[in-house]
Amino acid sequence: MTIKLNGDPFTLDGPATISTLLAHLDIDSRRVAVEHNFIIVKRDQYAATKIAEGDEIEIVNFVGGGGDSVAAASKRRWRIGDQEEP
Repeated sequence: MTIKLNGDPFTLDGPATISTLLAHLDIDSRRVAVEHNFIIVKRDQYAATKIAEGDEIEIVNFVGGGGDSVAAASKRRWRIGDQEEP
């Protein structure tokens, strides 16, 4: 099946869930937020959230940043082929 992953077409063997997609991409589910068809998916629902043909998935990695008095968080969208930082 073909989905849109972070704005780009991506072919995925079906059936699939958010959990299987993250595993396929070798992404640690504890380090990302996932949006499925414009709805943020709670981490405990990754295994139950099925992906269908044409679905839109956004995977965002939150990276701690520095600020003078408040920790800032920046987001980075995963691209196909990204490797997880150690």
